[in-house]
Parts: sequence; C-alpha cells; structure tokens
Amino acid sequence: MRHSNAEGEAPLLTVKHIKKYYPVSTPFGGPKKYVKAVDDVEFTLRKRETLGLVGESGCGKSTTGRTIMRLTEPTDGQAFYKGKDLFQLKGQELQLMRREIQMVFQDPHSSLDPKQYIGHAVEEPLQIHKIGTKKERLERAMDLLHKVGLREDQYYRYPHEFSGGQRQRIGIARALALNPKIVICDEPVSALDVSIQSQVINLMQELQEQYELSYLFIAHDLSVVRHIADSIGVMYLGKIVEKAPTDELFAQPLHPYTQALLSAVPIPNPGLKKNRIILKGDIPSPLNPPAGCIFHTRCPHATERCKTEVPQLKEKASNHWVSCHLYD
Repeated sequence: MRHSNAEGEAPLLTVKHIKKYYPVSTPFGGPKKYVKAVDDVEFTLRKRETLGLVGESGCGKSTTGRTIMRLTEPTDGQAFYKGKDLFQLKGQELQLMRREIQMVFQDPHSSLDPKQYIGHAVEEPLQIHKIGTKKERLERAMDLLHKVGLREDQYYRYPHEFSGGQRQRIGIARALALNPKIVICDEPVSALDVSIQSQVINLMQELQEQYELSYLFIAHDLSVVRHIADSIGVMYLGKIVEKAPTDELFAQPLHPYTQALLSAVPIPNPGLKKNRIILKGDIPSPLNPPAGCIFHTRCPHATERCKTEVPQLKEKASNHWVSCHLYD
C-alpha cells in the first residue's frame, strides 16, 4: 500500500551531493585515479515513505546505502537526518544515530553469525546499546520473532537450520530491535525464490504500517520495486538519471535508460507483445566514465552535444526529474 500523504510531509532524510570515490593505485607514480562508485547523488525520504533505488549491477545503489549508514565513509556530500549531518557525527552521536537508521543486508546467510543462536542475533543490538534488562531483551527478541512470522521456540536455533526466507525474516527482526525510523534494505529479496519474495515484501509492508517506518529499498528487479515503492530513483554509473513517483515513472518514463529497463520487465500475459529496447555495449567503467552524458555511449538518441555537455537533473513534470538533453 502506497502512502499518498507522504508527499506533504517534511523530509526525514535529505541526501545532498554525496560522492564515494575509491582510489586506485597506479604504477610508476602516475596520476591518481578513482573509481567513482557514487557521483553526486541527491534525494529525500519522508516518514512512512518507500524510495526505491534501481539500476544494473555496479551502478552504485548498494554503495549509496552503505555510505548513508557510514559503513563506508563518504568522499563528499551531506546527509541530513533530523537536522544533523550524518557524515559529521562521531562517537556516541554516531552510535545514537544507528539506533534510528538500520540496515537489512542482501545475503541473509552471511549477515548472520553461524555460531550464534538467532535469538541472540536479534537481541545483540539491544545489548550493544545497553537497552533493557536481560529479561526485557529476551521478551523483546521473542516478540520480534513472532512479529516476523517465526515461532518463539526457534529462539535457540542456528541460522543453518532455517530457509533463506526465514533467515531474511530474522535479519528484518534484528533491524527492528531498536525501533528505527529508517531501514535501508539492500536487495533484501534478490536471493530468495519468487514465492518467498512476495511473502517478505508483504511482511515489510505490514511492519512499515505498524512501526511507521521509512524504507530506502535498493533492488534491480523493477517489478518488486513497483509493488512496494512510493517513488523510484533510477541509477546509472553512480548517478541518478531519473526519479519520479512510481506510477508516473512506469506510465511515462523519460530517460532512454529508464525506458530500456522498463521494456525488459516481463508482462504476465503471453498474448501481449512488448517492444524490447536492447542497449548496445556494456556499462562503461566507473574508473573512466564517458565525458558529457555518462549514458551517451549506449543511448539510441545520443547527439554531439551529449558527448561533451553533462545534463543536469531537472524537474520536467510535477516531482518528475530527469537528466537528459532531449528535454531541454
């Protein structure tokens, strides 16, 4: 269920011009080079809103989420939460921030300690932040396991005793232990079977209503994002090239890259034919991105201007932004 009232509220999280560059060693003292994993990304996230970040593998979606969480340090930019820049926080302030912004990781198996009871994994955030007594933490963990559809008697089991979908439910329970306001979901269902994906997505929507959560939902599967997201940002080579409300983006995609992505989404009707847009070539290396528009090497509409001039992200319709010279 999407939230029509989300648009009228002040942003809970405001991300401005964040960049994450990874230095690359060059032989014989050559000029320094950088992999531009995230390059000047901006967006806002409101209370109870779900923002989807989509794009091909390697476009910088997950790095964006990890940078906001400070799991990797930003090269530049700002991320404001409740008036404070997350990138300036240190020590206790940073720890307190992590109570309110949590993360669900892509691989539910590697994100859990194989030698730790799953109940202890859910309790661990409460122990780290010294919240509650031992009995209260146990009760909280039991309650969360029940909330995500697991039984309380499974508290003393190990991760390998659960299916992939159950392990992802455990990861979600752990992320909710500290009553966060924002949950960054990094490809939370991509490793799961399709039938299990729908169960986990429905669970996440129920928990969003119950706890008034905001999600930054990172994924490459547009059909999954369409089901859960209020708005979508499309990333290509470290940049957001288009962002719009979900229904608007699917009905009227503007950027040629978005049009190509949407043309690849299967239609559940074998009688209907779809004009598939096949992009030529591979994604350029973020170590040496193209000059001008980063998409011009694969764009069917590229002009000479696209090869030299960088397009700016501009609002072309109500809350529908695109960076493309076609719309200047």
